[in-house]
Amino acid sequence: MDLTQRTKVELEDRIDKIEAFIASKGVGATYLKKAQKTQRDINLALLLVGVITVAGIAAWVSGKNN
Repeated sequence: MDLTQRTKVELEDRIDKIEAFIASKGVGATYLKKAQKTQRDINLALLLVGVITVAGIAAWVSGKNN
């Protein structure tokens, strides 16, 4: 790697660390954590509903054919 590329990579790494620090300790960090948890819960609920729906449709089609 040449010097400019290595410097660019190091600066980007430092900026990412600073952004992560601000996200975890800065203004609104608690709200961000709650929003991420809520989004995770919604995604899991949607996945569960999808799996149940597919299983129900498969059982319905299977029962209809018999």
